[in-house]
Amino acid sequence: MNSIKLSICIPTYNRAPHLRSCLERIKAFTFGFPYEIVISDNASTDNTAEVAREFAAHMPINYFVRAENNGAVINVNAAFRRARGEYAVYLADDDRLVLEGLLNAIKFLDTHPSVLVCHAPWYLYDGVLEVDTGKFYEVEEDVIFPRHSFGEVFNFMYRGHIFPEIAVFRTDALRATWVPRDICFYAFPMLAHLLDKGDVAFLKEPFYKQVGRSEHGRDRRQGGHDIAMSGWDQYRGGLEYFLYFGTKRGQIRAQDDDKLTQEHMCRTFTMVRMTVALRLLVGFREFVKAYEVYTRLIFGGFDTHPEVTKVRDGLGLAAALETLAWQVNAAAEIDNLIISGFLDAEIIKERIAKVNFPERVAIINEPAEHSPEFANRAAVLVFLPEQRQRFVDLGYPPNMVFAQEDLIQTILI
Repeated sequence: MNSIKLSICIPTYNRAPHLRSCLERIKAFTFGFPYEIVISDNASTDNTAEVAREFAAHMPINYFVRAENNGAVINVNAAFRRARGEYAVYLADDDRLVLEGLLNAIKFLDTHPSVLVCHAPWYLYDGVLEVDTGKFYEVEEDVIFPRHSFGEVFNFMYRGHIFPEIAVFRTDALRATWVPRDICFYAFPMLAHLLDKGDVAFLKEPFYKQVGRSEHGRDRRQGGHDIAMSGWDQYRGGLEYFLYFGTKRGQIRAQDDDKLTQEHMCRTFTMVRMTVALRLLVGFREFVKAYEVYTRLIFGGFDTHPEVTKVRDGLGLAAALETLAWQVNAAAEIDNLIISGFLDAEIIKERIAKVNFPERVAIINEPAEHSPEFANRAAVLVFLPEQRQRFVDLGYPPNMVFAQEDLIQTILI
């Protein structure tokens, strides 16, 4: 019989400070049963190995180093492959486990041997302020879905907008359920595979905190944020994969009217995810991408959604100014951006500075002198179209002299 009850699987790469804090937090836990920490190092070049070996002297750590970095998803899988515990749980090196919730999930699995996986919502957490900022989704009560109940599980995910990501697994179930998925978001196919083998559960009590801001700073964006901002087709693909799998098992109806309903549900689920993308993109000051998402949401009938109405007033100008930043940054050997013809040039400068304008380019007022050398290395923003020609006549590159109208005429809010 396996003597290890739980494998805590931590993928990491060049994050020694995060890993140190993560292990310190686990060290403070009292599990009451044998456990292990599986660290899969994605070929780090910092002192990750030193940190892992330091803690391995007094904690049950199994540390593995991959030969090369092949990406985060592969490294997560690598950690699971090395798990020896009865149960396995994923932990990002900058996220946190909630001990009470984790012990509750393990107890649930102990008392329900037919359940292969316990999913649960997770907290969104500010590691700087050390406060929870929300919950990713809600589950009203613990629920078990029996094997092959694909239709019931799909409706449950749709109604609650539930993502089956954070979970405690029976480790032996991972052998055949985790398979590569690039086009379809992995969590939905994986849930289909688990449901094909046994029962699955969704618990009310969270056991995980996803950290948005870390006490060590954010050296890279959350992987979940990246896919949330652009990977909606993967979400939709995952749902369609789940429905396909259930159909092939004879558990989901596949008549034309059923498919129309399923198509609508997949589309609506995806559009809701796009409202999250809109919020994230605005937060990261990626306004042109946010505007693109905005256009799709409006066309899709989400014009009254709170995330859409919240950004409507300021998004157009922000997207226009980011377009200017993109154009200036794209051109080689541009040192200055001249602001001319505006009643209050300082306000325009302040707004431009908020759209990730290239730091190498100075934002200035019109100079007293216009030498050919200076003009050739400058861009210009003027208020009115008729003000362009004067700068072109002075030798400024014609396609680097922008009127406000050039930037806003295609931004239709």
